[in-house]
Amino acid sequence: MFQFMVFGDPSWDYKGLNFDGDMAKVAAVEKGQINVLEPNLDRFAARGGKLIQYHGWADQQIPSGSSTRFYQAVEKRAGSHAAIDPFYRMFMVPAMGHCGGGAGTTTFDMLSALEQWVENGKAPDSISASRVVNGKTERTRPLCPFPQVARFSGHGSTDDAANFSCKAP
Repeated sequence: MFQFMVFGDPSWDYKGLNFDGDMAKVAAVEKGQINVLEPNLDRFAARGGKLIQYHGWADQQIPSGSSTRFYQAVEKRAGSHAAIDPFYRMFMVPAMGHCGGGAGTTTFDMLSALEQWVENGKAPDSISASRVVNGKTERTRPLCPFPQVARFSGHGSTDDAANFSCKAP
């Protein structure tokens, strides 16, 4: 991405990056397209926007902490969790890599959850997720809205989402 967007050179090699000198160039060119840092979502919320964000805890390309920090910055700017809950939910996916894959329950449908929220006013309190291997579901779990996490009830199979609930950490 840097070779095209920032340096305009398809043969550019990341090993030639001069961090001290090149990062100013990156910031000037990308203008918030790569590093979204603005936590003020007031206009988005005022227009009735609904935002579902998800990120894998095991993402190899984008640190998962960048998403949690952004969420916390939006929350802090708005003043409370209750102020952003009506329009913004984030779901962190255990053991999911970059945009999918990994050892966790990485098969889920965020689009239907967003559709239900936008069209029917039903915000997602959890998202059903499964681990599918060779077409067979091995495990199911709920994905919980951040900062909640799925907690095992202590009874039944740890491979069944019915035995988990979303709880504050």
